[in-house]
Amino acid sequence: MKVTSTSFEDGRPIPAEFAFCAMDAKTHATLSQNRNPQLAWTGAPAGTKSFAIVCHDPDVPSKGDDVNQEGRTVPASLPRVDFFHWVLVDLPADVASVAAGEFASSVTPRGKPGPAAARGARQGVNDYTGWFAADKDMSGDYFGYDGPCPPWNDEIAHRYVFTVFALDVASLAVDGAFTGAQAREAMKGRVLAQASVTGRYTLNPAVKL
Repeated sequence: MKVTSTSFEDGRPIPAEFAFCAMDAKTHATLSQNRNPQLAWTGAPAGTKSFAIVCHDPDVPSKGDDVNQEGRTVPASLPRVDFFHWVLVDLPADVASVAAGEFASSVTPRGKPGPAAARGARQGVNDYTGWFAADKDMSGDYFGYDGPCPPWNDEIAHRYVFTVFALDVASLAVDGAFTGAQAREAMKGRVLAQASVTGRYTLNPAVKL
C-alpha cells in the first residue's frame, strides 16, 4: 500500500489550516482552522473489507511540568509518548481517499459528536478528551479529528503520523467512545496491509521544520 496527501508532503511541514492551533506572536498560540488533511491510498490487497485511519503524535512530552510555561522549555531529552489525534474505522472497502476538511473543519469546544461519521464510518475519541477533562470550558468527548497543538515551548518539532490500515473485517470490534489504543488492540490479527504519511509541526518559532 501507499498513502499520499495533497495537504502536505511526507516528512514536510503540515500547514496551519490542518492544525488545532497556529503560532501567534502575542499569545504564542491561537485556535486554527483544524481541518483534517486530504489522504489517498492505493495498493490495498485482495480481501480488504474496510479501512481504518489513525493519526498519532509520538513526540508528546511524558511529563507536563514545563509545558507552555513562560521562561521554561520542554527539553528535547525528555521521554516522549503517543497522543492520538484521529481514529476513524469502518471506511468501506471501495473508498480510496478522504477530502480535506471532510471530517473536521473547525475547533469545536467540548468536542465533535460521534461515533457515527461520514461514509458510514465510525470515529473514536482522540486524546484531547483527556487533555481538556479538567477544563470547564472545553471538557467533553472529542470524537474524530483534532489536529496539532504541540507545546509552544518544546525544543523539538512534533511528527504526525497518518496511517491507513486495510482490514479483513467490515466493522472493527470496538464500541461507543473507543480510543486509539482500543482500536489498535482490536486491529491485531486483522491488518492485511498498512502505510503511512508523516507531517511535522511546531508552535515554537525557534524550532526549524
